[in-house]
Amino acid sequence: MSRAIALDAMGSDRAPRPEIEGALQAARHHGASVLLVGPRDLLLKELARYPGASRLPIEIVHASEVIGMDEKAVHAVRSKRDSSMRVGLRLVRDGLAAGFVTAGNTGAAMATAKMVLGALPGVDRPALCAVFPTAMQTAATLLDVGANVDCKPHNLEQFAVMGEIYFRSLFGVERPRVGLLSIGSEETKGNELTRETFQLLKKLPLNFIGNVEGRDLYNGEVDVIVADGFVGNVALKISEGVVNLVRATLKETLRATITRQVGYLLSRSAFSDFKKRLDHTEYGGAPLLGVKGICIITHGSSNTNAIKNAIRVSTELAEHGTMETIAQGVAALRPAVAQNA
Repeated sequence: MSRAIALDAMGSDRAPRPEIEGALQAARHHGASVLLVGPRDLLLKELARYPGASRLPIEIVHASEVIGMDEKAVHAVRSKRDSSMRVGLRLVRDGLAAGFVTAGNTGAAMATAKMVLGALPGVDRPALCAVFPTAMQTAATLLDVGANVDCKPHNLEQFAVMGEIYFRSLFGVERPRVGLLSIGSEETKGNELTRETFQLLKKLPLNFIGNVEGRDLYNGEVDVIVADGFVGNVALKISEGVVNLVRATLKETLRATITRQVGYLLSRSAFSDFKKRLDHTEYGGAPLLGVKGICIITHGSSNTNAIKNAIRVSTELAEHGTMETIAQGVAALRPAVAQNA
C-alpha cells in the first residue's frame, strides 16, 4: 500500500491555499507524501506560487467537482461522483493512498467514507473522535463530536468500544478509563439515552468509570469520553471558544502589565508554550472511527497548521496500523456487544 496521504485540496473555507501550504509543510517537516485532490489546472497554478514545490513529494490527482459546505450531504454524494472527496477516498480504498484528509462538509465526508470505504463489521455508525489536552499533562478523547446528531444507546456502546481501542493504540494505555458524558455522576442522572447507555457500558469488558460531567473533560481523570454527536460537538465548540477567550485575555493582560524587557521575553515564551498546548490545530483534526480506512475530518476554518498536522496524524495512524487494531478489537468484542443488544 502507498504511504501517500490523499488531501482534499478543495475542502476548507479558503481552499486551496491552506491545503497547499499545509501539504508543503507536511512534506518539508515530516517527510510526508501528499496527493492533492482537486481541479488539476487550478492546483498547478497555485503550486507554481511556491518556489521549490516541484522538488517535494507532492502530486496532483484530478477531480472535476467540489462539494460545498452548504450542500445536503446525501444529494451531494449521489450527484457528484467526481468530487474531490470521493476521488480521494477511492485512492484509499484502492490502496493508492494510506489515508484521506478533508476540511470539507462533515456530513458529506462521513457519508462518502461510509459508502466508498465501507463500515467495519459490527459498526452501525462511524464516529468522529477528537483529542485534547488535560490538566494532568495527558491527553483525552471525546467521541462522537459531530458525525451523528441523533443516536441510540447501541450507537454510543459502539463508540465506547472504538474509542477505548483507539486510545489504547494511540497512547499505549493498557486500561483507558471510559466515561459517559452526562449531567451528573450518579447512575440515574441524564436523559433516556444516557441512562440506557450506562446499563450497556456496565456489561462490556471496558474500564468504565460511569458518568462524567462537562467539567471532567479536561481534569485528566477520564481518558475516553462518550457522547452523541450533538452533545459532543457542542462541548467541543464551547471548549474551543473558551480557549480562544483565555488566550486573547491573557495576551492583552501581558501587554498591559509587563514593562521590563526580560520579563516580557520570559512571559512571551511562556505564552507561546501555553498557546501551542491548547491550540486545536496542533491535534490534526478528528479521525472517523468505524470505517475501513483512515479518514480525518478537520474544521472548514482550518489553517495551514491544522492541515499539516492532519496529514502528520494520518501518516502516523497508517504507520502504527491503528485502524487495523480497531477492526480487530471491534471484531473481538462483537459477541459481547451483540449479547447486550
